[in-house]
Amino acid sequence: MPDLLIELFSEEIPARMQARAGEDLKKRITDGLVEAGLTYASAAALTTPRRLTLAVEGLLAKSPTIREERKGPKVGAPDKAIEGFLRGAGLTRDQLEERETPKGAIYFATIEKAGRPAAEIIAEVLETTTRNFPWPKSMRWGSGSLRWVRPLHSILCILTDETGAQVVPMDVDGISSGDTTAGHRFMAPSRFSVTSFDDYAAKLKRAFVVLSPEERAQHIWNDAQNMAFAAGLELVEDKGLLAEVAGLVEWPVVLMGQIDDEFLDLPPEVLQTSMKEHQKFFSVRNPKTGRIERFVTVANRETADNGATILAGNQKVLSARLADAKFFWENDLRIAKSDIAQWTRALENVTFHNKLGTQADRIGRIAALARELAPVTGADADQAKKAACLAKADLSSEMVYEFPELQGLMGRYYIEAAGEDAAVAAVAQEHYSPLGPSDDVPTAPLSVTVALADKLDTLAGFWAIDEKPTGSKDPFALRRAALGVIRLVLDNDLRLHLDRFFDGQLLRAESAANEALAAENVDELLDEIADHGVFGAAFQTVKERLGEVSGADFLSLEKKIPDASDDLLSFFHDRLKVFLRDEGIRHDVIDACIAMDGNDDLNLLVKRARALNAVIATEDGENLVQGFKRANNILTQAEEKDGVEYSYGADVKFAETDSEKALFAALNAAQAKIEPALKSEDFPTAMAAMAGLRGPVDAFFEDVQVNTDNDIVRRNRLNLLSQIRQICSSVADLTRIEG
Repeated sequence: MPDLLIELFSEEIPARMQARAGEDLKKRITDGLVEAGLTYASAAALTTPRRLTLAVEGLLAKSPTIREERKGPKVGAPDKAIEGFLRGAGLTRDQLEERETPKGAIYFATIEKAGRPAAEIIAEVLETTTRNFPWPKSMRWGSGSLRWVRPLHSILCILTDETGAQVVPMDVDGISSGDTTAGHRFMAPSRFSVTSFDDYAAKLKRAFVVLSPEERAQHIWNDAQNMAFAAGLELVEDKGLLAEVAGLVEWPVVLMGQIDDEFLDLPPEVLQTSMKEHQKFFSVRNPKTGRIERFVTVANRETADNGATILAGNQKVLSARLADAKFFWENDLRIAKSDIAQWTRALENVTFHNKLGTQADRIGRIAALARELAPVTGADADQAKKAACLAKADLSSEMVYEFPELQGLMGRYYIEAAGEDAAVAAVAQEHYSPLGPSDDVPTAPLSVTVALADKLDTLAGFWAIDEKPTGSKDPFALRRAALGVIRLVLDNDLRLHLDRFFDGQLLRAESAANEALAAENVDELLDEIADHGVFGAAFQTVKERLGEVSGADFLSLEKKIPDASDDLLSFFHDRLKVFLRDEGIRHDVIDACIAMDGNDDLNLLVKRARALNAVIATEDGENLVQGFKRANNILTQAEEKDGVEYSYGADVKFAETDSEKALFAALNAAQAKIEPALKSEDFPTAMAAMAGLRGPVDAFFEDVQVNTDNDIVRRNRLNLLSQIRQICSSVADLTRIEG
């Protein structure tokens, strides 16, 4: 079985595109080969800045011969039908076979497709792949029609077996395939021929090209760590930058340079970000002081002066960049110390969304909500409002304008410089968290408060203007914001009714989107919601107090806000299902708990779901669910048939069997445990008491016929089933449990 080697050699491919391009090459070539009948043992894609390489082992030498039998029309069918069948099969009439079937004589055709040499198939698949390669961006050059990420110079395509290597002949826009490649652009630019993948990889390394991106990354990391260690420093880990730099060089040469003393007092994050974004430098930190004191750069060639000239040039460019950063830092500090509020005022001229007002408007809504959330999170209300007002001030700073990824972090520095409390300053950095499933969750009360307010305002605002996620589209990252709220609530063990805060924030967002709403009416509604937590009741109170309220827009909120609030809560429940999936909690278990009162208290909901999930995972719990469903089905059918509700309590004096009497006793005992457990939110105890009913319920159904001929006994047993339903349903809606 031959091995296949393909290399597409071009000008430099952007580092961010290389990994995906390697996977695309592998998938498209191997899929095409298999579709044509060529199977293989293994395939691997490798990339460097100038080449995409694919090595396929154990390929078939030719595709197998395929015999296909087709059933045609009946013998004696119209000539046009027979001719159409012959055209489709590519045969003549004398090649058809007549066979007797239960439906009469039928024409059959046997079509044989001869196998094709591997080289012929490979040439077709590679040409198609090259012409239709899915680059994010591509270009044309010269007079050809081929589009590639950068000009394509050569195509290496060879099949190797025990007899040697042969070139697979093909041509794409005048670029003919061959068995040669080139080494490093500067250190070994000459072309050379190869006979196999092993020969190819070995000769490339001698020509100063490391083919494997993982090997290049490991070499860079090891050398950089060793240099830092030798200087008594430590390398700042950055996996993303490491992968990017490994895609910029074919022969990595690691160099360590010095940062000028005048820049060492800049915040380490500023130094690190500036060097990473502009120069692709790694930061080297002094572990004793935490300062960034040196940098590591990776050259693409060896030089006679061991990189001295390269380092000198890099240090000169870096000094110019850091001079800009130092200017931004010092200017921002001066403003922060004199009047940091001017940055917040500047946000009055920055639009957050054309329907939701400016960034300053949004900060006002967040501050108001943070004050309302403070009693729940244990934060000081005045401090929460102040922290919320300052948290986004750094968006107006020059440093964040230059490096947007430093927002929040720079705010912490500037707020501390303004003389504010460290806890207030920390909010600027922490209120954006968590940004993803692996991001740390804030725990400081002030940070938790403003983080919740920020995310809830974002969600309520876009729900108010009907800009919700659809399918895979989520341009405002609302799913991420909802997940952030869920993690903040659960990780900090918070108890808050989201529905109330949704109503208030939806109303604030609506007032921003609709100038017709009178501010005093909105404020009065918010006060009522704060007191009572129910939008409908609050609206009626304000309506009665104001009498004839002018403006249909205000009146329309009576339905719009609750509907949007319910829809937003449903969105949270969907996100919660995704979040709890990793814990192994089933969707139907969460649905069973969502059906209970208090489902806008995420902490309560999750505690109930975890306890229920643990119970139904046991044999007793699973069987009890089946017993409950059986009881509920019998009871529901009887109530529909009789036109009455059996919920008035069963009497043990009508019990006829021991199992029936035992069930009475078990239900009373379970209820005595479940009711106080639910009041104290001890769901494991309540669920365990419910699961303990499994034995008595099973024995009852095995021993007793519910729909007996004795009407008194029948009604008593149906009321007993109602008691089962009532007790189990007080814990969760078991009708929603699947299976």
